[in-house]
Amino acid sequence: MQISKETLSILKNFRDLNSNVLISPGNVIKTLTPAKNVMATATVEEDFPIEFGIWDLTSFLGTVSLFDDPHFSFEEKHVVITNGKSSKVKYYYSEPSLLTVPTKEVKMPESVVSITMAEDTFNELKKAASVLGLSDLSIKKTDEGVSAILFDKSNAGSNTYSIDLDHVEYEESAEFNFDFNIENIRFIPGSYTINIAEKIVSEFVNMDIDLTYWVALEGTSSYVNETVTAGVA
Repeated sequence: MQISKETLSILKNFRDLNSNVLISPGNVIKTLTPAKNVMATATVEEDFPIEFGIWDLTSFLGTVSLFDDPHFSFEEKHVVITNGKSSKVKYYYSEPSLLTVPTKEVKMPESVVSITMAEDTFNELKKAASVLGLSDLSIKKTDEGVSAILFDKSNAGSNTYSIDLDHVEYEESAEFNFDFNIENIRFIPGSYTINIAEKIVSEFVNMDIDLTYWVALEGTSSYVNETVTAGVA
């Protein structure tokens, strides 16, 4: 079988989250960061025949790059990669128990904020964070609406960079700031629907391919809805 360029791109991105991966039979690939604060799942066009683990995705992807048109034959303990000619590599799988893998499905709570973020906005935020050396991102309710604000929470006098966000759904009575570590938002470029729950978790759904990331919110996040609070009281 062959593995598409899109699937290889997903594996390259997953490598940035976790250096190893366990692929199950079928067409769904999942990964989990070692800190267990980011999980991702992608549905791909391939139908993998067996379960196999890769200990070092950098090594595996580098091996694949040796071939212009790689073909894969998945055996019990290894995969044979060939170029259709005389060259081939026998690449052995990793023991699954050594890998950091998702063991549960994410049950996304009801979201209190939903954002449609275009690819150019996402790219602008990532570029600004890199240029300015900012490590944190806050999705925050302001007097003007909702903004994405880059900052460095370890430095009270740090530079900031902000973008006013359009296409945001939320309760007008709510006040919130949802904080993220930029290191946890290493995603494949694209437009995303972002769903944020009141506590713990957020969901980033790629609008172009079947790919979803779940990212834990930082402990400095907060959400208050006075209308709801008053109703409960």
